[in-house]
Amino acid sequence: MGKRRRRGTEEEEARRELIREFISAANIQSMEDIHELFKEALAGFMEGSLEAELDDELGYEPYDVKNKNTENSRNGHSKKTLRTSMGKVEIDVPRDRNGDFEPKILPKNQTSISQDMENKIISMYAKGMSTSDIEDHIRDIYGLEISDTTVSRITDKVLPVAREWQQQPLESVYAVVFLDAIHYHVRSEGQIVKKACLHSNRC
Repeated sequence: MGKRRRRGTEEEEARRELIREFISAANIQSMEDIHELFKEALAGFMEGSLEAELDDELGYEPYDVKNKNTENSRNGHSKKTLRTSMGKVEIDVPRDRNGDFEPKILPKNQTSISQDMENKIISMYAKGMSTSDIEDHIRDIYGLEISDTTVSRITDKVLPVAREWQQQPLESVYAVVFLDAIHYHVRSEGQIVKKACLHSNRC
């Protein structure tokens, strides 16, 4: 029992540290600001990764016609709404004219991303990572073997945005409130649901 609690404490502290680092990188005034920052980071990474994947698929970057060796080409973007822990996030998904493009990070029928992926993306934005660190992180996010070329393309798309976030001016004081809770499975109206019990509550 005690061992399980220690693991939980380490995980909670890691999440808190991640939040502290992320908040220190921007002008946070409210919880809504935090949510918007998370959503912007997720959207920026997903869009950059998708663009890089399509570049790799077609073998050339936008307007680089001299290196084009395929009859396929870009065909604008379509809107897609993702479900995340911070709420809905709208992104622009690049399309190809032949309809052959099958993104690895976000398959066509997928409309949500995992909490684990969210944490990794936010961690990458919040910390001052080197190029090689970000490349390793991208491989971890994808969770599969992708070529060095694809990793390099994605890094080139994401790195400038990540550095821009890291270099934002900081405020002298940040107000942060952490609410610690234990989640229990309880029966409610004939169903088993998960409810959070704050430490100050009577559980």
